[in-house]
Amino acid sequence: MNIFNKTANGIKESYNELVHKVSWPTPQELQSSTIVVMIASLIMAVVIFAIDKSFEAIVNVFYNKIF
Repeated sequence: MNIFNKTANGIKESYNELVHKVSWPTPQELQSSTIVVMIASLIMAVVIFAIDKSFEAIVNVFYNKIF
């Protein structure tokens, strides 16, 4: 089997799997998953912001005492 036949066979198998074997989410499932991801992203952003501000305050205290 040459490279072109292998490639064509791989594409056919991928298409078959995407069409017949994959279970796609309903619009409602997709919407609720999107909301969960948005809320988790917002929470992570707030946590990282708080950690960053805390480290900034600690570094400022440290450097103000030295210099």
